[in-house]
Amino acid sequence: MKKYLCLLIILLFSCNNNDENRIAIVIHGGAGIILKENISKSKEDSIINKLDEAISKGWELLNEGKSSEIAVIETIKILEDSPLFNAGKGSVFNSEGKVENDASIMRGNDLNAGASSGTSNVKNPITLAADVMNHSDHVFLSGEGAENFAKDRNLEIVENEYFHTKFRYNQLLNKKEDNKYGTVGCVAIDHNGNIVAGTSTGGMTNKKWGRIGDSPIIGAGTYANNNTCGISSTGAGEYFIRTVAAYQVSSLLENHDYDLEKAMSKVVHQKIGGIGGDGGMIGIDKNSNISMEFNTPGMYRAYINKDGQKQILLYKN
Repeated sequence: MKKYLCLLIILLFSCNNNDENRIAIVIHGGAGIILKENISKSKEDSIINKLDEAISKGWELLNEGKSSEIAVIETIKILEDSPLFNAGKGSVFNSEGKVENDASIMRGNDLNAGASSGTSNVKNPITLAADVMNHSDHVFLSGEGAENFAKDRNLEIVENEYFHTKFRYNQLLNKKEDNKYGTVGCVAIDHNGNIVAGTSTGGMTNKKWGRIGDSPIIGAGTYANNNTCGISSTGAGEYFIRTVAAYQVSSLLENHDYDLEKAMSKVVHQKIGGIGGDGGMIGIDKNSNISMEFNTPGMYRAYINKDGQKQILLYKN
């Protein structure tokens, strides 16, 4: 009897350990011409510290047993509240001197999703995307309609001036791009194996005509499926839309027996790079494996894997 009792305890311990090791989280803060020689030590430290704060918060929530959805939202909110990234507070100006934000989120267990674009007064666009997913019959809202929905949902509303920063305004005056595709994103898997991906951005400096990139488009900038993986993209959005980049990674896993790293490499380097696009993506598969792939000199990124190991990286090497 004692023998069988010991065996049962060992099996239960093993199951608990496997469950604990299932959680993982990965984030990005944009890809592009990110070179160490072009970034001051103080700015480098600020970026690293903010990435650390965000990834640590997400991991803490997952470790407490919170859902991957909550972890992704709260992690992205930290990045949106920082002027260091082109999302939320740090968003770029459009051609009319106004900030317009886009965001999306997708849940892998039921393939539900929410997105918004062209909002100018919602403090945290990722919360709007989440409410579209959870509290409407729709997937994608834009402009004034999305803003009215945000007010109905009692989300935090701010004046457009909240998003204005001197750095971004100077970029507009000089009609100068940041040399970095400004987007923030997060993918997480929780104790239940549920994968959620989210992405948020201010778009392109000096954008015109209501331009919308890949970030709020499900299947291009964001995708999640518990049977395959979750993906968040960053880069030249038009190319990610044309290649349906995020979904294509999932399709390679599901239909062509690729692993996550191989699938992401194929999409980033062959599919997107093959038609002249650049950028990157982060992902987690159903087995909690993490991959971060890009074809630019750098990508702000960080992860905590299923073994609890943390890494924060900015440059290619």
